[in-house]
Amino acid sequence: MSAEQRAGSPRLPPRWFIRLAWVTHRSIYRVFRGRVGLWRPRPGKWGTLRLTTIGRRTGQQRMSIVGYFEDGPNLVTLAMNGWGAAEPAWWLNLQAHPEVTVQLVDGPRQVYGRAATGEERERLWARWREIDNNFDALAARRPSETAVVVLEPRAGTPSPSRDN
Repeated sequence: MSAEQRAGSPRLPPRWFIRLAWVTHRSIYRVFRGRVGLWRPRPGKWGTLRLTTIGRRTGQQRMSIVGYFEDGPNLVTLAMNGWGAAEPAWWLNLQAHPEVTVQLVDGPRQVYGRAATGEERERLWARWREIDNNFDALAARRPSETAVVVLEPRAGTPSPSRDN
């Protein structure tokens, strides 16, 4: 990215700060045993969920906390690494083992993860753009296209009902 492009881009905190924020968020979630650290999306805002994948090399469970919004029964997140160049490990794991578990405020769900393509990707990207005004400028910092990840309920898994 050129200096001119960076000058017009929103400023990101240093990489060490972003990583520290992730570690702190996961620690808070663990210390409070899941009672703190996850929230539902609200109009114009994203929520957070805990994503449990299977490591593509180790076969061990790996946990990440990611932002998301709801699209009907599906959950939608982005495979970004704090807007860094590298793909996040959870996305590489999910591509190798797409059947994953998510933990939401109202409980766990068994889901199947995949990348959105074509019109679906454009529509979901536009929804992210509504949530964050700087979205396109931040995405332009990455050297490759950011995957829009759809987490669909697995067949045979009941969708949770929302009474509240």
